[in-house]
Amino acid sequence: MSNIDRKNEGKLEQVGGKIKGAIGGLVGNERMRAEGEAQQARGETREETAKTVERTKGAVEEVAGKIKNRVGALIGDKKLQTEGRAKEVAGEERQRENRPSAPSVP
Repeated sequence: MSNIDRKNEGKLEQVGGKIKGAIGGLVGNERMRAEGEAQQARGETREETAKTVERTKGAVEEVAGKIKNRVGALIGDKKLQTEGRAKEVAGEERQRENRPSAPSVP
């Protein structure tokens, strides 16, 4: 399972928890409301864990791209330099796409 799948599952689990918690609150079922909140928290944790893994991969990709870029510049290989810069930018973007979410307020 990919981190994107894990991230999406986390989001779905959060939505399911919100719904369950809201229904529990509406019908006065404290246990259901608490289970919904716990499910929502599990979903947030799953999503944030997947994002952390993706940010780490992005950081590694960025550093590898920088190295390739610099080596290309050092030896005068424009193709290597361009490939390195592209990898560097891709790593930066991967990190940007997976920034931590703001904490939710119950």
